[in-house]
Amino acid sequence: MRGLVIKNTGSWYLVKTDEGDCVECKVKGNFRLKGIRSTNPVAVGDYVDIVRNPEGTALICQIEDRKNYIVRRASNLSKLSHIIAANLDQCMLIVTINYPETSTIFIDRFLASAEAYRIPVKIVFNKVDAYNEEELHYLDNIINLYNTIGYQCFKVSATTGLGVDMIKEALKGEVTLFSGHSGVGKSTLINAILPDAEVKTGKISDYHNKGMHTTTFSEMFPVEGDGYIIDTPGIKGFGTFDMDEEEVGHYFPEIFKYSAECRYGNCTHRHEPGCAVRKAVEEHYISESRYTSYLNMLEDKEEGKYRAAY
Repeated sequence: MRGLVIKNTGSWYLVKTDEGDCVECKVKGNFRLKGIRSTNPVAVGDYVDIVRNPEGTALICQIEDRKNYIVRRASNLSKLSHIIAANLDQCMLIVTINYPETSTIFIDRFLASAEAYRIPVKIVFNKVDAYNEEELHYLDNIINLYNTIGYQCFKVSATTGLGVDMIKEALKGEVTLFSGHSGVGKSTLINAILPDAEVKTGKISDYHNKGMHTTTFSEMFPVEGDGYIIDTPGIKGFGTFDMDEEEVGHYFPEIFKYSAECRYGNCTHRHEPGCAVRKAVEEHYISESRYTSYLNMLEDKEEGKYRAAY
């Protein structure tokens, strides 16, 4: 029997069958031994084959080939990777410039990883109702930066409803991953889009100005126009993996564009003579924040901070 994995709690999966039933499933025992080097061989968004038990539960015995997926470095290094979600049409990265602050390095790591897996990203700047004049000015500058690179951006307040209708429109007919730090308002935004979802929301820690995890598992919610939102636990960091050093620049569109003019084909854009990318940074055609993020990802590779997948 075929079905779609719509929820993953870590110990079991909820699968919606093609007949419309929802069945609690476990992964078949030997399934994990087939060379899948991740913490979760099955992810929300996967299409799977299941075999029902007499008790009414079922075993997942096969995963269909994925159209795509997005991964990050697992917190458990021995497992290498964690598949966030599979078979996506787009990602919406929910960010806040304060309460809590999302760094441009985190944004750029996420964007580069999505580029590597060929998944389009839209950036949703939430909590615009909470910012002062200086913060709003900074927000406009950040949006201008990412718009110029080619990323569509939204200004939203999930609590007041500002911009929520534009998000609803962009979700129609698409399978969309919602991701971002804890505390940026993912759950509040989903509740604004789908009032019946009743997704649990949390408070911000005043001491650290950071979010506290409220979503502890991944789950899909149907939206208007045959689309889905995939809600995931908040991500503290975004460790990339399975990226060679010389490939990192390919996933920064503006760096890739100027790299064609570098004197050397294997230029790392750090110290080589005739580097068109460094020249573009000096002349402000590439932003310093993006170049800093690029160098930050190269440092990961040098230090072996994030081991490569195999």
